[in-house]
Amino acid sequence: MLWAMFCWETLGPGIHGVVILTGTTCLKIVADHVHPFMVTVFPDGSVLTVESVFRTVPVENGEAETATEDTWEEKEAEPAEEEPGGGPKGDGVPGTLAETPLELIEEDDELTTPKVAPPPSNAPKKEHVNVVFIGHVDAGKSTIGGQIMYLTGMVDKRTLEKYEREAKEKNRETWYLSWALDTNQEERDKGKTVEVGRAYFETEKKHFTILDAPGHKSFVPNMIGGASQADLAVLVISARKGEFETGFEKGGQTREHAMLAKTAGVKHLIVLVNKMDDPTVNWSLERYEECKEKLVPFLKKVGFNPKKDIHFMPCSGMTGANLKEPSEMCPWYTGLPFIPHLDGLPTFNRSSDGPVRLPIVDKYKDMGTVVLGKLESGSISKAQQLVMMPNRHTVEVLSLLSDDMETDDAAPGENLKLRLKGIEEEEILPGFILCNAENLCHTGRTFDAQIVIIEHKSIICPGYNAVLHIHSCIEEVQITALICLVDKKTGEKSKTRPRFVKQDQVCIARLRTAGTICLETFKDFPQMGRFTLRDEGKTIAVGKVLKLVPEKD
Repeated sequence: MLWAMFCWETLGPGIHGVVILTGTTCLKIVADHVHPFMVTVFPDGSVLTVESVFRTVPVENGEAETATEDTWEEKEAEPAEEEPGGGPKGDGVPGTLAETPLELIEEDDELTTPKVAPPPSNAPKKEHVNVVFIGHVDAGKSTIGGQIMYLTGMVDKRTLEKYEREAKEKNRETWYLSWALDTNQEERDKGKTVEVGRAYFETEKKHFTILDAPGHKSFVPNMIGGASQADLAVLVISARKGEFETGFEKGGQTREHAMLAKTAGVKHLIVLVNKMDDPTVNWSLERYEECKEKLVPFLKKVGFNPKKDIHFMPCSGMTGANLKEPSEMCPWYTGLPFIPHLDGLPTFNRSSDGPVRLPIVDKYKDMGTVVLGKLESGSISKAQQLVMMPNRHTVEVLSLLSDDMETDDAAPGENLKLRLKGIEEEEILPGFILCNAENLCHTGRTFDAQIVIIEHKSIICPGYNAVLHIHSCIEEVQITALICLVDKKTGEKSKTRPRFVKQDQVCIARLRTAGTICLETFKDFPQMGRFTLRDEGKTIAVGKVLKLVPEKD
């Protein structure tokens, strides 16, 4: 139980103190003259709504005890006026007062159940955009994510100060911003993101989900999972002398992450040149241009168009410079800061008329079976009947949450939690797909694909085994046959079957997975037709599905 006292001037006349019980679920106010449903806005923007009033009752020993509203006679006091702009929702800062505090304390299980947040009347639904932060370990991805959360009002100053105190106690003063995204203890102790951290922020036109991908090479499979859900990638590189070179040279994750983001279908890439405030850099234009010149040829090789797909910008995650407001430290940079640039991006063309395709990223039990994933195509509504592929279970959608807000329907691009009826949690695996019964996704084990060998020291022959990453699915796979080589420049196919392929070559091959998986051809459904092959902790090839081969009876 957390107890805290606030100064009475902030809250209004007659208030002797405020006690917070069990975090922010219930507020008990001890006061002489306070009206229920009084709204108070704190200086940092957080909102307090008074829903239960307690009055101080003097007793013989001079102390005071509290009595509920029902037990005291009506006083003819003027009710405290509502401050303008207040309300239970306030300005969207999380952690505001729950609707029925006493019920929530009695039924502790319900505390995690999100409340429905009704949008303003006639307000159009903001476009959902998933942003994945990628880059080498310690480039500053989580710190930038945490700073964005603060600058957009999703993390208040008090919470940030709490993180700062906790970080100091662990001698990790400079890590406190990243703690807004690195929420588990292992990540905080090591200063490394392990899982894909999720957080949300809003701009004037868009609703963003931050996918903070781990930068350490041991956690690249987790990063692939994050990139597969992303619409937009932010490659964070450190301008600090020595750090950029370490991240970009062989063995560093800058190259691999950029390549994987492209393979995952990310069309726009923003390169944030971070740590520009470092003493070894000191907002130097020369250093900024040096980093840019080294990166552009590689990003071009991966498949990004430098003129259309890539945007470079300098910043400091630690100070927040050039993230929301232009920085005086870099007058030579004339573009928009990071957050306004995101808001001004063109909308993503998504059709809600297509077939329902929702690759499952995770699942758990919570008053039934709950699945998580990004809706790639089609629309889903409450009470809708869907089919879970590949095991063809018919399920019903009991409830639908988009970025932890309850909703009745969802459009493509939204990150969803669905509570399902008709299937047990143990019967679902990541990589399964939710579809509508009229238009099921394809399933199988054998397919032909075009593969680009990115990095492999020795030759690859038929019989080679690797790990396949396709949408949210991870499966063992074998190259069973090499069909032909493809000329990189002309696209011409060789007339004879090659006996092997090697690094930098492009080939068409037949692959067979260990188990049945859900997949589509790249032509029909790019999000479910592009894949990555990994072996011994390295990405060795990227590819796209050309043809599904039916199984022989």
